[in-house]
Amino acid sequence: MNQHGSTRVENPQGFTHTGAGNIYVNVGAHLQDSDKPAFRQVAEDQLRWLRRVLVDPNDMGKARAVLADTGTVILEGLPGSGRTSAARVLLRECYRDSGDFHELLPGEEDELALHDPALVATGDQLLLDLAAADDRQWSAARADLPALRKAVHDQHAHLVVVMPHGGTLDPDLQYYRVEIGRPSSLQVLRRHLRMHGMPYEQYMQSDVTVDEFVREERPMREIADFADLVRRARETARPDEGFTQWCATAKRARGDRRKEVATRVAGLREAPQRALLIAVSMLHGAHADVIHRAAQLLLRTLDSPSDGVPLLQHKDLAERLAEISADTGPGGHVCFTELDYDSAVRAHFWDHMPDLRPHLATWTASVVDLNDRHVIPALRDGLVARLAGQYLRTGRGDGLASLAEQWSTEAASRARLEAAVHALTCGLDDPAHSRDFRERIYQWCAHRRLRGEFAQVLVRICADVLAASHPDQALLRLYYLARRERGTTRALQALYDLVASSRRLRRRLLDRLARSDLSPPDLGIFLRACDPMPLTDSSDTPRALVEENGVQRSLTTCWHAVLTELPRATWQPHAERWLHCAADDTGPRSELLLDLLVSAGERCEERRGEVFAALYASAREAERGAPGGRARSAKTTELLLHKISAAQGLGPTAPPASASAKGTQP
Repeated sequence: MNQHGSTRVENPQGFTHTGAGNIYVNVGAHLQDSDKPAFRQVAEDQLRWLRRVLVDPNDMGKARAVLADTGTVILEGLPGSGRTSAARVLLRECYRDSGDFHELLPGEEDELALHDPALVATGDQLLLDLAAADDRQWSAARADLPALRKAVHDQHAHLVVVMPHGGTLDPDLQYYRVEIGRPSSLQVLRRHLRMHGMPYEQYMQSDVTVDEFVREERPMREIADFADLVRRARETARPDEGFTQWCATAKRARGDRRKEVATRVAGLREAPQRALLIAVSMLHGAHADVIHRAAQLLLRTLDSPSDGVPLLQHKDLAERLAEISADTGPGGHVCFTELDYDSAVRAHFWDHMPDLRPHLATWTASVVDLNDRHVIPALRDGLVARLAGQYLRTGRGDGLASLAEQWSTEAASRARLEAAVHALTCGLDDPAHSRDFRERIYQWCAHRRLRGEFAQVLVRICADVLAASHPDQALLRLYYLARRERGTTRALQALYDLVASSRRLRRRLLDRLARSDLSPPDLGIFLRACDPMPLTDSSDTPRALVEENGVQRSLTTCWHAVLTELPRATWQPHAERWLHCAADDTGPRSELLLDLLVSAGERCEERRGEVFAALYASAREAERGAPGGRARSAKTTELLLHKISAAQGLGPTAPPASASAKGTQP
């Protein structure tokens, strides 16, 4: 993520470095609720950037036409041809005022099956990326595609499927298949250079390095990486250097520097030299004061003895930096003189000094906690991302996950909590480890005992990161966290905010609650999620949620448990909101709210009379604070009493005349 030279275009997932310069995202800022989580905006920004840099692959126009005509397109293409990027751009172009983008993840923990219509809401943009699926996974998905397509068609949504290269497709799905071909490598490179702000007359000139690079058919990701290296080489070049030199520098940066770094490290025998080398590689671009303090901190972390040399006889920082081929720029920030040398140094120490790894994790937490005006959120995020990069590069995602948990439980300062959020985000952002991290987060939220402030870290991860592209998974994990939280309501609030953004997610939460054991925590979640305003809102849809049969069943089941298990003082304010909403609505939905409450009470067989009496008393109390006036609310109470009497067989089934005209003021 916040590592140099990490522009990603093929299969962008999570929050990637995609623009000019360094992009840092303060993931866990304050670890507090916000009106609009930063990551959702970052994800949207990434889609916009992707649309700008994408060079249409061959037959992209045909894919657009099929998607516009049928709502579904199935993309096939060679690996590295930009299939997933094309899929995301196609969906971005379909965006309208309603619907959300989300990626379908068949086979993951508690995910809905592809044939379940609950996956799709009106206007959604759905990505089913099966480019890396094996034969079994692809066969299972193919069997469910017709049902998924029907749901997409019924909801006026859009679906893009990326199928595995060479996979078979059923005859009735062949019409939706479009095979895209990779665009010109040179054209892709030039598009990226242009979007990085490089002048036309520079990137359009002929260059030997560029010609050599584009001669091979490289994956789109490699081309994007090379373009970013050229951009960064230009930013650090001397005034007399031009495009040819920038490209040559980028080529050197792509080379294998393992022997070069090994030779350099072998020549630096003293612990302070190596500590400085590591500090610069992990904090590349940081202010010299931070580099100096971090190097000293690393020596203390490793219990390295003092050299005993008087202070004034020490080498100054400029001399020590020169020994490791680094220097300080005009603003006091330290960088290696060779482009991307920092990543090679990090890889060398991680790979060849394995005993150093736990100490680097401890040191990173200490640096994150430094009280220095130069230790800003961007620097902390960059440090954590570089450490996370080594864990992930070497297949040690479990170690990174354990580290995030440790930072959240032991001396959990705000800075360490932010670092824990960022570390987990790096895991979710990594294509090779994202599934494992989603599964690990599920286990934490649903089953593990959470110590310290780790639950709040998971709330932010689910609300800000998972919700951006996998809202169903975020919903489930926040639900488990909300059930288990004590002394705080952050998970509950995050869950409420999530379902407030989507009718489909609110429907799914209500269904989940109705199928639960309806324990007191479940009922508390229900009372927060059963706000009557979104349930009766039909402004963007033919009918309101409360008019759907499945939602009615869920509401009745949950209200029955509330009326049976909770004291009246707990549910009274929520029942009042339903009664006030019924009083304000002149249409059939007002009676439907009352019908659901009465149906829930009717199911309380042993306490039916007691429950109905409590409902009626609540309606009378609700009259005093009714927004539409007491007279209108009194008519709602009269209608409720009639429905209660009818449910008990004590009165006529037809409503009283005054109740049928309750929408008019006397």
